[in-house]
Amino acid sequence: MSRFALLLVAAALVGTPALADPVSVTRFIAADAAPTHGTYAVTTTPGIDPTSLEQRPWLDAVAHSLAGLGFTPSADTNPDFVVEVHVERQTRHIDRAHPPVSVGMAGESGTYHSGFGMGVGFTLGGGPKDLVTTHLVVTVRERASGRPLWEGRADNTENAHGKRGGIDIAAPRLAQAVFTGFPGKSGETITVK
Repeated sequence: MSRFALLLVAAALVGTPALADPVSVTRFIAADAAPTHGTYAVTTTPGIDPTSLEQRPWLDAVAHSLAGLGFTPSADTNPDFVVEVHVERQTRHIDRAHPPVSVGMAGESGTYHSGFGMGVGFTLGGGPKDLVTTHLVVTVRERASGRPLWEGRADNTENAHGKRGGIDIAAPRLAQAVFTGFPGKSGETITVK
């Protein structure tokens, strides 16, 4: 393969978007079985305003996932289950030490042979980067007693400036991941791609 072709391949790799980071999911289930059907109402954990515009995408995403599992949104104030949603998002700035592009040159001379070569190296994703880590906790409680029957936790880290780092993508993705294989095995951690 010619040097020019190698440079084209390297340039193409730089422009290739990375795959989404997997979501780590852990579930905990009450000893006397998880809920499998019934009516529900989705809200935030106590102390967080459920009418907040910041919370709405997460509540909607969890409600959509529950409906997909066969649960029914409650039409009154007495649902079978109250589903509490808690979200934490933290952005970290990563300052990388290496520049994204480096150039190296080498020469050789001798009695019979002489030559000169040059190489270009690309550090994929080099330079400063902001990462957003999201922690989603969903707790299904029996409304009458307030007892937790099922809890799912989903964790994910993405590029804060990429599409998957935005709430409109992250909320449905993590909500779907937390309910993957519902109800799951208590205490088991799975990876959802």
